[in-house]
Amino acid sequence: MTENNDESEVKGTFLESKFWRVFTLIIAVFLIFVGPTYVPYVLANVLGLDYFVSIGVGLVLFIVGLVVLIYLIRKKVVT
Repeated sequence: MTENNDESEVKGTFLESKFWRVFTLIIAVFLIFVGPTYVPYVLANVLGLDYFVSIGVGLVLFIVGLVVLIYLIRKKVVT
């Protein structure tokens, strides 16, 4: 019976497929780790954007990654 309860959390969403579960988790982890580290470096040093703007973009990407991860945890994709 517990398997049916776990699967009912994901029914009706794009997370029914294992591919989308894994892909969404990889995107969340990518945003959490790469967002505040490499993205500001590339924006500031390679593209010549203002330092504070690049840090702001990195912070936004980090927050988006956390929101996606929390969504996956609530949908019981990540246990």
